[in-house]
Amino acid sequence: MRIRTDSVHNGTGHSPLGPGPVLFGILNVTPDSFSDGGEFFGAGPAVSHAEGLLDEGAHVVDVGGESTRPGSDPVSPEEEVRRVVPVVRGILEARPGTRVSVDTYRASTAEAALDAGAAIVNDVTALGGDPRMAGVVAERGCPVVLMHMLGEPKTMQENPRYDDVVREVRDYLAGRAERAISAGVDPGDVVLDPGIGFGKKLEHNLQLLRRLDEIVELGFPVLVGTSRKGFLGRILGSDDPKARVFGTVATSVTSYDRGATAFRVHDVRANREALEVAAAVRGA
Repeated sequence: MRIRTDSVHNGTGHSPLGPGPVLFGILNVTPDSFSDGGEFFGAGPAVSHAEGLLDEGAHVVDVGGESTRPGSDPVSPEEEVRRVVPVVRGILEARPGTRVSVDTYRASTAEAALDAGAAIVNDVTALGGDPRMAGVVAERGCPVVLMHMLGEPKTMQENPRYDDVVREVRDYLAGRAERAISAGVDPGDVVLDPGIGFGKKLEHNLQLLRRLDEIVELGFPVLVGTSRKGFLGRILGSDDPKARVFGTVATSVTSYDRGATAFRVHDVRANREALEVAAAVRGA
């Protein structure tokens, strides 16, 4: 994979998400997500929560209609669209101009959400879950997040193994970016996500965070999603996902220091304030 020369992490290039740090506020329109399942299940509560995320400083609202927590089962394409599209429309009616991301690996859901006004596709299968997805993204000319996942949500945490997790994730993402570009996706619309917690043990997640700069060196914007995840609970001794805010903030700042430019989080204000300070220090 050719390394891009218009690298974004050093401030010399252009990111499709805008200048970092960019905060994706998580909006799970599901009954079974690991941290907030059922809390925002339905258009009314979901739109209200989206407004709260925006008020806290989110730059993007990331709407997902299918849980990808370890052990989760997929929903039907029709159910996913039913959950997602009214929320996308409701957010844009309540807050015109909001950048909405749709968290899906299905082309049909992406098309419906983009038709409703979404502007970004966040695909946990890196365009591998639906053969039509690359074409949809290319045709619509929208930014796409390509994430690494070992296996599938139902079984990904059973016994993930790597020889060198950073090298393997880096090579996978490089290959997926190349495939997306070959399918017609603009290189400037590609964002990479190492998939923290998706088929990784604690030590894998920590290695990815410590050596994140090796993925950043591919030259594409890098999004990191550690928010409230189980590996933080193991470090902190906490079974309550909502008690992992400070741990999440620590990983966001660490990732920013290593070149990440986007962060997918539940707790927007805490991460925004920490990243604003980190950015001020960097720019001093």
